[in-house]
Amino acid sequence: MLSAPRLVPPVPPASLSTEEREIISVVRRFVDAEVKPVVHDLEATDTYPEKLIEGMKELGIYGLAVPEPWGAGQVSAACYVMVTEELSRGWMSLAGAMGGHTVVAKLILDFGTQEQKDAYLPRLATGELRATMALTEPGGGSDLQAMRTVARPHGDGYVINGSKTWISNARRAGLVALLCKTDPAARPAHRGVSILLVEKGEGLTVSKDLHKLGYKGVETSELLFEDMRVPATALLGGKEGCGFAQMMRGLEVGRLQVAARALGVGRAALEDALRYAQERESFGKPIWKHQAIGHYLADMATRLEAARQLTLFAAQRYDQGDRADMEAGMAKLFASETAMEVTLNAVRIHGGYGYSTEFDVERYFRDAPLMIVGEGTNEIQRNVIVKQLVERSRATPRG
Repeated sequence: MLSAPRLVPPVPPASLSTEEREIISVVRRFVDAEVKPVVHDLEATDTYPEKLIEGMKELGIYGLAVPEPWGAGQVSAACYVMVTEELSRGWMSLAGAMGGHTVVAKLILDFGTQEQKDAYLPRLATGELRATMALTEPGGGSDLQAMRTVARPHGDGYVINGSKTWISNARRAGLVALLCKTDPAARPAHRGVSILLVEKGEGLTVSKDLHKLGYKGVETSELLFEDMRVPATALLGGKEGCGFAQMMRGLEVGRLQVAARALGVGRAALEDALRYAQERESFGKPIWKHQAIGHYLADMATRLEAARQLTLFAAQRYDQGDRADMEAGMAKLFASETAMEVTLNAVRIHGGYGYSTEFDVERYFRDAPLMIVGEGTNEIQRNVIVKQLVERSRATPRG
C-alpha cells in the first residue's frame, strides 16, 4: 500500500447540524476501517457484502429518511448526499444497496396513509425490512408512461401482471414499490399510473439476475408478476392515478443519490491517482511534477468540487421544500459525466497499472457508467432540464 495521505474530506455545508456532521464522520470511519480492506476481494468475486450491510444497519444508514416516531430521526438531503458520497468512496455498490430503499421510505413518508407509515417505516428504518422500487420494463427504458405492467381491480384488491427489469436488491428486498397502470385507458397515460406497495409472495418471481460491467456484489434482477393478488391497502396513499407524480418527486431524491454516488467514485479515483502520482517517479521526479499529469489532477479536483457544490445546492433546494427536478437533474448529469472523466484520467495517470485489477482504478472506471445511464439516462436529464428552463422562464415576469 502506498503511504501518501488521502484528500482532505469535503467540508459539510454550514446548514448541517452537529449531529449530521458526526453521522458523516462515522460513515467515513466505517468506510476506512471496514470497507476499504475487503472491497477488492468482494468485488472481484461478485460476493454480496452481508457483513458490510449489517454494519450499515447498525449505523442507522437505512433509516436516514425516517423521522420519529418511526425511526431515530430524519437527516437533511444534504447530509444524505454526503453520507452517500462516503459510502461510494469505499464501494459504490454499498450506496446502491441503500439508494432505492431510501426512495421507497420517502415515498411512504410523503404520500402514504397513516396505516402504511405505521406498518412499514419502523422496519424500514432499522433495515429489518429492505425495500426496492420497480419502474423500468424490458424494452421500455426511460419511457415510464409506456409501461405494460397492469394492476386490475379484483374483489377488495388488485391482480398484477407484467414484468420489471434492472431492479437492485430484488432478491433481498421484502417490499417493492411497484409503478404500474391501474387504468390502462386513461389519457393522458400518466393519469392511469399508480404505485402499489407489494410484499413478496405468490405470483411474484425474481426470474433472473443480470450480469453487469460493474456495480458488483449487489444483485440486479428481473421481476415477473403473474396474477399476483394484493389488497387495496397496497395502493400508496389510497388514491389511484397519483403514482407518476409521486414517483417523480421520489426520483428527485434518487437522482441526488446517484449524483452523490458519482462524487464518491470520482473522489476515490482522484485520491488514488493523487497518491500514485506522488509515489511514482519517472525521469527522476514524481510524476505529478510533469505538467501533463499535474494538469490532469488539477482538472479532476476542480470538476469534482464543482459537481459537489451543484449537488449540495440541489439538495438544499429539496430541503427547503422547493421543486428540485431541474436542479437534481443538473447535479446527476454533471456529476456522472465528471465521474466518467475523472475515472478515465485516473487510469491514464496509473498507466499500464490502471488497466490491471491489482489497482482499484479499473473498478472505478467500470462503476462510473452506471451513474450515466441509471435513474434516468443523461439524455433524459437534459430533457427534464430544458423543459423546466422553459416553464420557469415563462413563469418569471419581465421587467
